[in-house]
Order: sequence, then C-alpha cells, then structure tokens
Amino acid sequence: MVAIIKTSHAIRSVLNYNENKVQKGVAECIGAGNYPVDVEKLTYFAKLNRFTKRLALNENTKRNSVHISLNFDPSEHHSKDKLMGIAEVYMDKIGFGKQPYLVYQHHDAGHPHVHIVSINIERDGRRIDLHHLGIRKSEPARKEIEKLFGLVKAEGRKNREQFNLKPISISRVRYGKIESKKALSNVINTIINEYKYSSLPELNAVLKQYNVLADRGSEKSRVFLASGLVYRTLDEKGNPTGVPIKASDFYFKPTLKLLGEKFKQNQIRKTSDKVRVKNAINMALLREHAMPVSKLAKLLEKEGICTVFRRSTEGMLYGVTYIDHTTRNVFNGSSLGKEYSAKAIEERCGLRDAVKDKNNQMYEKLPSKESLIDNLQYQKENLNIPDLVKILDLLTHAEYTSDYIPNHLKKKRNKKRKRGLS
Repeated sequence: MVAIIKTSHAIRSVLNYNENKVQKGVAECIGAGNYPVDVEKLTYFAKLNRFTKRLALNENTKRNSVHISLNFDPSEHHSKDKLMGIAEVYMDKIGFGKQPYLVYQHHDAGHPHVHIVSINIERDGRRIDLHHLGIRKSEPARKEIEKLFGLVKAEGRKNREQFNLKPISISRVRYGKIESKKALSNVINTIINEYKYSSLPELNAVLKQYNVLADRGSEKSRVFLASGLVYRTLDEKGNPTGVPIKASDFYFKPTLKLLGEKFKQNQIRKTSDKVRVKNAINMALLREHAMPVSKLAKLLEKEGICTVFRRSTEGMLYGVTYIDHTTRNVFNGSSLGKEYSAKAIEERCGLRDAVKDKNNQMYEKLPSKESLIDNLQYQKENLNIPDLVKILDLLTHAEYTSDYIPNHLKKKRNKKRKRGLS
C-alpha cells in the first residue's frame, strides 16, 4: 500500500474534486467517519457543512484540510467493507480518528485506490500538526496496516518489482483525445509531488516528456506581470496547442507560489542521488572514444536517466538536463559540475575539439580524479565490488613523480674545496 498526503486551504475544492468524479460515474462515496447520519443519507451540502462548521472554530489556520489517497497493488481486489476498515484504522493511527472524514473509492486508474477527505481542526478549535505527517505517522501506520490486513508491501526490492503502482506511468497528454483539464491535472499533480526540481526549467524538463508546459508568458505579458502561471498542452512537435489553463483553476493549486516552496525544499539533494547520475555518465563515456550526444542519451536511458538537450535556433547545444526516473531527481548539467555541462559533454563525446599543445594534438576530456574517487567510493558503498577497494586505494595513494630516486641510490655529491685553503 502506498499512502499519499496532500494539504490544502480549500476544503470545498477538495470535496468538489471527489464529488465530480462521483457525478461522472468513476467514483463513489463508500463511507463517512464521525458524521451524524449514514453516508447514503448525506447530501452534498450536509457533507460540506460538517467541514465548514468545524473550520469556523479556527480561522487562523491556513492549511486546514487534508486529501489522502491509499493506493493498492493491481492484484488486490478489496471489498468496500475492507476498504473502509483500512481507512478507519489508518485515520486513527495518524491522529485523525475523531475527525469528520469522507472515503471515496475511485475506478479511473489502473490500480485500486481510495481518497479520504478530512480537516485538521478539532472540536475545541485546536489544530492538528501537519508538519512531516507522512514521516511521523503515515509511514508507521502504513507498515502496520500492511501486516494487519495482509496487503502487498510497498518496500523491499522484490516487492517493488511486484508492486506495480507507478504514479508516473501516465500517458502523454494529447489535445482533443481526452478531456484536456483532466489529463493535465493527472500529469501535473503526479510530477510536482513525485519529482525533485529546483527551478521552473527543471520542472518543465519533466513536464515536456508528457506534452505539458508550465508557462509564465513573455516578460511583458499580463500573466508574467501578475506573477501568474498557466499550463499548456504541447503537440508532437513541442508547440503549444489548445486553450491554456490557469494554475489556480486546478484543485491542488500548482501556482508559482507553491512551486517556489518546492524549489526551496529541493535545493539540497542527497549526495548519492547526484553521484548516481554522474557515475552513469562517466561509465557511458568510457565505453567508446567518441560518440554523438544522441547515443550518450540512449546509453543513459538504459540506466533510467532521460537526457534533455537544449539547442539554439542555429542548432548549437547550450544546455542539458538529466532526469533520473529512478530517484525522481532532475539535475541541470552545471549543477552536477562543470564536466557535466553541455559544453563539457560535447567535448567528452569528441564533438568539440580542444587544443592540448602547440602541435594541435587532440585529446578527450576525462572526469577529474576527485570525480572518479567520488564515483568509485559510491560504487564501493552501494555495489559492494571488492576490486573497487583496490582501485580506490590506488587513486588515493600518495603520488610520486617520474624522476623520483630513493635516497640510498643517490650519488654522493663531492664537496668543492674553497680556494686558498689547504
């Protein structure tokens, strides 16, 4: 089971999202917690009023609602009673057992899942802390529930291979094929929450893989001047098509303000995540003396890394971005180091010549010694290859110059006699 928690400041939008699914016939409200009547007797306004009256007790809280999805392996087919039992135990273990909540079973995805809508304002007006709710309470609750209900576990290598829930396995958006806003919402919501990016270009590098673009407009446009953001559908050639949709029109509000918070959070990445990408690039470039950058991209793709090259209108390569679908990280080339920037990659691929000396001899720019040591250290710790220990020791051993001669082999220098002395 995989639990995903999202917070919001607009309970009405979250409720409407699920109720609209019900009206379209792709979801149903299967239960309610801490409501005065059974779910079959609840009208839309009765569901909403229960939330709004409680929220009125504390109007100072900005993030006052939670939207939780509990996702199960495609091989699991649970009854409504079992799904409600799982939801009740989960809400109780994360501290929301006494809160009003609604449970919706959705049928519009390739795996069974339920959505839970609730609020974090208690009966006395106090606020339930949402900070690190996933790490502090959701993860322990998930593990206990997997054992209690005999669910497919979401961790462990073998289990990950068997657990086929892949939020990013989303189809490309094709204008006119399916409802544009629904398709965009699925792609945007998944990517902004699953991937780590520190800028809008890095985010767009992933979005464009699914024919989506987050656009601020030109510097003189109304959208840009108002610090707004719109999302566009791209055609097969990468050109915008159809009507753009404002970020504020989506229920989860993927606005520039929200993305700015994500940018700050993602500034610091795990060293191992960076080393994994750097190591994959170095190993790919060591296979052949020279290759086109397109072949390098294909080699990296086998490692789960998508390479996005940015070119000028004249065809000159000026930027590169690496998308690691394994660790869900997006790195601009220069953020990994100078030797992974667009210019350096061209040189290392043998496409841009560099002068070594006056005789115009050619050479292939190799990664620095520090980078190789860093990568070998990573392999030593993670891949457990004994031979790499010897290589690492060799690289870190004290260096000796070619003209080094041991002291006991050096000839003794004759002392010159000073003139005038016998």
